[in-house]
Amino acid sequence: MQVIENLKVKEKVYKEKLKNGLTVLIIPKKGIQKKYMIWGTHYGSNESSFIVPGEKEVTNVPNGVAHFLEHKLFEQENGINSLDVLTALGVEANAYTTNDHTAYLFECNDNFYEAMDELMDYVQHPYFTDENVEKEKGIIGQEIMMYDDYPEWRVYLNAMQAMYHNSPVKIDIVGTIETISKIDKDILYKCYNTFYNPSNMTMVICGDFEPEAILEEVKKRLIDTKASGEIRRIYPEEPESVAKSRIEQKLEVSTPLYAIGIKENVKCDQTSEKNEIIRKHIAIEILLNLLFGRSSNLYKRLYDKGLIFNQPSLEYEFTNIYAHILITGQSNNPEEVYQNFKNEVNKLKQEGINQEDFERIKKMIYGGYIREYNDVQDIARMFLSDSFKGIDSFDYLEEIEGITVKYLEQILNDVFKEEKMVISIVKN
Repeated sequence: MQVIENLKVKEKVYKEKLKNGLTVLIIPKKGIQKKYMIWGTHYGSNESSFIVPGEKEVTNVPNGVAHFLEHKLFEQENGINSLDVLTALGVEANAYTTNDHTAYLFECNDNFYEAMDELMDYVQHPYFTDENVEKEKGIIGQEIMMYDDYPEWRVYLNAMQAMYHNSPVKIDIVGTIETISKIDKDILYKCYNTFYNPSNMTMVICGDFEPEAILEEVKKRLIDTKASGEIRRIYPEEPESVAKSRIEQKLEVSTPLYAIGIKENVKCDQTSEKNEIIRKHIAIEILLNLLFGRSSNLYKRLYDKGLIFNQPSLEYEFTNIYAHILITGQSNNPEEVYQNFKNEVNKLKQEGINQEDFERIKKMIYGGYIREYNDVQDIARMFLSDSFKGIDSFDYLEEIEGITVKYLEQILNDVFKEEKMVISIVKN
């Protein structure tokens, strides 16, 4: 078992790749009562065209299959829903689907091994029939209609549709009522058998465990499956330009919502060094806080004017096929917030970055990285998400030290381009 240690947070990760291809990450937390387990597959809403290992023809499936599968896996052949079983055990269980992965998880103080039995059983034993698939279409259809009227989701999705022409990230993770109507049990089994192979999955366990012992418990519960070959994922070409500079939608909201997006150019076949990916991520986090964080001049100025009421959410989202910045918040005048943000970016480019401000924000972000290791949930979800990006989460703690003002200014000029900016607005 490979041991990866980071002395800054005094943490170790025990990593094992099993014969069936499953990657298991164990993060021991001595003396902590909470235990967390998450099992994910590198399969999200981005994958609607692919070539199954051993096949030559391209398989195309409707949008929303990954999320549909997530819903269906809880339903067992004996009629019992595994989520109900886990809840009865007194554990907090859930699942989620993103653009690039799907995950099943639980957190508990007690009954860990009983919960582990249930989770590993339902994830490995899909049960799809014509009847239960049709029933699920109605349930997910209601979810889709609910999200259609949810302002926070619409302002996000509209920003995606403004930035991207063809990338699957612009598509709603749950699909549409039309696309899910085309899903049947054969499609679900094909996607399950392709993407839920252990060689495409990672499991993370965090808590007070002996690594070798908990690994044996995992092995005991795995069914006999052989590792598959590489799945060829097919994505449409994405132009460098944004699709639209602005999208506005009217919904019932007390205060208008806005999402400022900045698209970054990422080619589908691009493979960057993992350290460069991490450095860029850290640099963008620092820049966003310099520009629009709670201690920034822009935030103070807009807050004093009554244009914003709290700090906007500042995010950088990326996979190997897309990358973008998202700034979301509320304002009675989103257009003025947007113009002020663009002015602040230009001002920072012209005047340069203040060394003192840079050091202060860098320390703040480093402190945030350290705090993530205090919570079993934060640790496990971070390591799972990063593993599917080919990143070691510990590397953020190492790479941040080497970030300089010069590098920050390079990223500022390369990424924060006005022609790559969009705004999405939802107002009454």
